[in-house]
Amino acid sequence: MELFWILLFSSVSPLAWGQGVYAPANAQIVHSGAACNVKDDNISERIYTIKEGDTLVLQCIVKGHPRPQVRWTKTAGSASDKFQETSIYNETLRIEGIQRVQGGRYYCKADNGVGVAAIKSIRVDVQYLDTPGLTVHQTISDVRGSYYQEKTVFLRCTVNSNPPARFIWKRGNMPIEQSKDNGVDIYEPLYTQGETKVLKLKNLRPKDFADYTCQVSVRNVCNIEDKSVTFRLTNATTPPMIRLSVNDTVVVDPGQDVLLTCEVTAGFPLPTVTWSRYPGPLPLSAQMRGATLILRAVTPADAGFYNCTAINNVGNPARKNVNLIVRTMSNLTFQITPDSNKDSETIQMGRDLKLSCHVDATPQDKVNYTWYKNGSPVFNSDSLILLRSDPDMAPGTSSLEIVDMKFRDLATYSCVANFPGCSVPELRVDVNISQNSVSPPVLSVPAGGQVVSVREGGNTELVCLVVDGKPRPPILWSRMEKDLLMPSGKPVVETPDGRLRLKNVSRDMMGLYRCQTAPYNGLNIKRREAQVQLNVQYPPILDPVFQDVRSRNYQMVTLRCTVLRSNPPRLTDIRWFRNGDFIRMPMPDLKETPELKFKLEPTNNGTYECRVSNTAGSSTCTFNVSAQPYNAEFYFDTPNPVRILKGNNYSYNLQWTQKDPEATDRIIGYWINVRLMNKQNLLSKQIDLKGKEPEKGVLMSHTISDLKIPVSYEVRLAPITTYSTGEYVSRIIQYSEPYTYPRPSDHVCGFEDERICGFSQDRSDVFDWTRQNHLTQNPKRSANTGPETDRSGTKEGYYMYIEASRPRVQGDKARLLSPLFNVTSVRGPKGSGRVPYCVSFYYHMKGKHIGTLNVLLRVRSIASVDSVVWTKSGHQGPDWNKAFFDISPSGPFQIVFEGIRGPSFEGDIAIDDVSITIGKCKQENTVASAGKTVLIGGSHSLPLASWLTFGLSCFLSLLYR
Repeated sequence: MELFWILLFSSVSPLAWGQGVYAPANAQIVHSGAACNVKDDNISERIYTIKEGDTLVLQCIVKGHPRPQVRWTKTAGSASDKFQETSIYNETLRIEGIQRVQGGRYYCKADNGVGVAAIKSIRVDVQYLDTPGLTVHQTISDVRGSYYQEKTVFLRCTVNSNPPARFIWKRGNMPIEQSKDNGVDIYEPLYTQGETKVLKLKNLRPKDFADYTCQVSVRNVCNIEDKSVTFRLTNATTPPMIRLSVNDTVVVDPGQDVLLTCEVTAGFPLPTVTWSRYPGPLPLSAQMRGATLILRAVTPADAGFYNCTAINNVGNPARKNVNLIVRTMSNLTFQITPDSNKDSETIQMGRDLKLSCHVDATPQDKVNYTWYKNGSPVFNSDSLILLRSDPDMAPGTSSLEIVDMKFRDLATYSCVANFPGCSVPELRVDVNISQNSVSPPVLSVPAGGQVVSVREGGNTELVCLVVDGKPRPPILWSRMEKDLLMPSGKPVVETPDGRLRLKNVSRDMMGLYRCQTAPYNGLNIKRREAQVQLNVQYPPILDPVFQDVRSRNYQMVTLRCTVLRSNPPRLTDIRWFRNGDFIRMPMPDLKETPELKFKLEPTNNGTYECRVSNTAGSSTCTFNVSAQPYNAEFYFDTPNPVRILKGNNYSYNLQWTQKDPEATDRIIGYWINVRLMNKQNLLSKQIDLKGKEPEKGVLMSHTISDLKIPVSYEVRLAPITTYSTGEYVSRIIQYSEPYTYPRPSDHVCGFEDERICGFSQDRSDVFDWTRQNHLTQNPKRSANTGPETDRSGTKEGYYMYIEASRPRVQGDKARLLSPLFNVTSVRGPKGSGRVPYCVSFYYHMKGKHIGTLNVLLRVRSIASVDSVVWTKSGHQGPDWNKAFFDISPSGPFQIVFEGIRGPSFEGDIAIDDVSITIGKCKQENTVASAGKTVLIGGSHSLPLASWLTFGLSCFLSLLYR
């Protein structure tokens, strides 16, 4: 199914040779296509209802000149994956298989650069009904145990739907009525997600062990069928219970197979077991065998929390979690920290020295560090202190403190990190401690390397070297500008040799870079730092890149090419070309804005280029210089452009404006070419302007005759000057009948057609009017109310009525809306600004519980205004009665029939044969109806003199009888 929504931006259309440039104006909305429902929210917006999965088409029909550009945006939800980030520029927005999250308010904005843009919105309401979910609980908190012993059971039914769903509970096939069964209670709980109804079974009885069905319905809106779910309650019903075959935390080596079993220990019906993982989905290699999850050859990427869930819709789901940890170890680093208390940066005898060792591992707290001195294990002593976890270092760091260093402490120390008893390879780092092997680093930028220049798109490297010091630490690179990331996207980049290699350099990479010694794999002292400037060279950036220049022949033309930015800023060359040929001219001043002046002649029209160069490259300004006139711009908003001729022919009033007509030589006419869509030429001729020059923004028109209904044509138009002809522009014209409001007529609506003459139900009322005839009446209907036949007395004839039986209650309203009638094109009687209309209809109000029938006049303006123009209440006899009255609306209007239910069920009200005609009502003395003749004199609000005249005539007729 495809749903269409047309937004029509309207405005006052100028006549030929009138002012033709205007902005998009305010909007009116019309719609076409098959919608579940379209209703007014207010005067400026409508709500469009569509079934989930259908295709939605929103069309924005725009007026304005030049032709506006249409842009679609929305709020509340998304129309496509990227709809919220990007607008859709198209008059038609099509959404295939619309989803509920794509409902919301859609905005159509039309802008042509003239005045204020026109904006129109529509709310799309996506209707859906999910399959309900049914769960069973012993109490709200779900006490574990036997349901039979608990005595009370709660059946909770939850569904997601739009509009809100109606719930029906059944035991077996019989609906459960709370008023007829003291053992049940049906209610809606507070603070629940979605829509929920609870069926409470109090003090369980033998008959309560049965099949229970929860049926949900959205009353067939959008043809959405009802859905249901069934649960069998027995005395064996119990919630699920599970246990895991492993501990809560499982640590394994890479490459191992892992089996996780979730054993169901209780639950009826038999629970369904599922496995999931956080974060991310289950590994692709995962296999499910019953309640067992098998992970083959695990890798560190498979680590995470694995969740087992058992569900049987009884009580709360049973859940157990397993934290799977895969051992990893990498990046072993060391630090040499001189005596920090003495603020020292070198190794000195008689002072303390700390050696630290850190490895990145999972799990970090299970890493075992072993220290060796010259290959022999180190044990705690007075001079050597081992710290398993150094509190002054990063977590998971082991340190060896050498107290009051002696010559015997000069040696090679080794740190070995491993996981005891596992297959993960151990890591080892050696540190040589001697008076000559440890010295502070010296950081230096090579000569000429403080500023590095490179052309945009090229490759380069920034160099920062450790020229002295032992051991030599790696170099860390970062940007000096705050919050700027490195080209790799990271804040810091490590280089073991101090060389930062950059590829495909762009100008946004230009700036100052910082290089620092790393605090690891060397002395843990104050970090050495230097800076390098990256200078990215690029060709000049010019304005304009392209410009269309139009001028009259034999006038001076000036072309300017402005240099906005350039690196290096010094220009090396400026050259001008025409149609690819170099223009010989004195060498221009490289410090001035490049400029070319010349007199335009028919022989020197063409493409001009200004090429500006620096040492990084060249850029070009391009100018299309011509005396050719600008294109004509078609006017798409001609009021009623189609006119029907004799036979099967029609004419089309083609209108256009001329863009900047004074920019070139005088326009003397236009070439017009009309051809069929298969490119067969039908007409080609010149339109002579007869000495009248086009003016900017002023409409011109030409009538194209002898077109065949309903054939479409392509029209091509080109302006003509004394020296040249402009380029052709084309558009398609076709025979079409524009949308118009319905006009009141002498037609009488007897509701014989299912479309009920364009009448519609008001969605803001409580219930609807019903179309019915004698053959479709309910045989069990109330006998003392409602008509037997329609107004004409035929059993086949239809009428509209309101049903007063249950579930209706006193005061419920049903409104029937007529089509919207347009009155602006008709003038009232002389001396009056409003047009009178006669509204007539038949009504039937039989029954002792009859309520009220109101007729309202709804006038459309800035806001809809309803006013009561006719009313009747109570029993009016067994026959059809006729009513008629005059109205004089101030604008487009609707007639609203409002039926209000009385105190009880014998209160059906019906209407038939409705007509709305131009002119005042003709006074009638008698009105024929089915069976009897009844006299009804116009409106309930007739002047007193009319009632006196009527009464006097009745009295005289009786007197002379």
